[in-house]
Amino acid sequence: MMKPVSIACGLLACCLSASAAAQSPYPTKPIHFIVGQSPGGATDVVARLIGQKLGEHLGQGVVVENRTGAAGSIAATFVVNSAPDGYTLLVVSSSYAINPSLYKNLPFDPVKDLAPVSLIAEAPFLLVVHPSMPVHSVKDLVALAKAKRGKLNFASGGNGSSGHLAGALFAYLAGVDIVHVPYKGAGPALIDVISGNADMTFGSVLSTLGHVKQGRLRALAVTSAKRSRGIPELPTVAEAGVKGYQRTTWYGILAPAKTPAALLDRMSAEAKKAVESPAVSTKILNDGAEPVGSTPAEFKTFLAAELKQAAEIVKRAGINK
Repeated sequence: MMKPVSIACGLLACCLSASAAAQSPYPTKPIHFIVGQSPGGATDVVARLIGQKLGEHLGQGVVVENRTGAAGSIAATFVVNSAPDGYTLLVVSSSYAINPSLYKNLPFDPVKDLAPVSLIAEAPFLLVVHPSMPVHSVKDLVALAKAKRGKLNFASGGNGSSGHLAGALFAYLAGVDIVHVPYKGAGPALIDVISGNADMTFGSVLSTLGHVKQGRLRALAVTSAKRSRGIPELPTVAEAGVKGYQRTTWYGILAPAKTPAALLDRMSAEAKKAVESPAVSTKILNDGAEPVGSTPAEFKTFLAAELKQAAEIVKRAGINK
């Protein structure tokens, strides 16, 4: 018969073993950030900014992989089918909440197949035009678009992208006819506006503001409800004459759905540390965005509201796929 002391020691050993397993080191190898947009686009910029700081904090590299195509579905599906171990994460923008309203046969369920980790930042779009355009305000642009009905165009990162919705909503509320030109990513769209091959774009402030400061683009307004803290001299689109206009973008991190809650909390906490670090938060603010860094529960609530709002905007603007 086993003595009570032996039983107690055995139980203690089991508990210590379980505790050690529960607290096993993470990460022990590089983490992969999967991005469904092209290099140079705002989502890619955010992923690399956060990834670098995360790598410094965790002592492991963070590799950013761009898996473009199918409005981000290729990247999302890759992460959905990845091991739920915290080493393969999806970095998304607001287009993630738009796609379910545009594509009825997505190869994954955006609510059930991926788990929210953290909302990283929110940002307005910048309505920018090529400097050769004879417009210096939103009113100038609306007047020109009405005078040249169907002649002006706006570039976006693709059909159904956040920039597409921003432009479509602008055209709807301003009562103008501007042609949508979709590109394979926000980066190529921005390049073509800079080169003068496209007239304008609604670009994320994170990827666009630097070009404005260097004179490659002319900014007319921000698309948020309030002026940006980083660029307060720019009016909002609504303030500049298109009443009722408001559209922003955001960036967040998702993980495979079966990722353990404890691991989601750990990843969220590390992401929050990265966002709140002076180097990252200052960079985000200077670029005209707002750093966030949320819990998984907070991001889940936010995402549910975004999915609902996106559906309403798609219907209102009459965008069909």
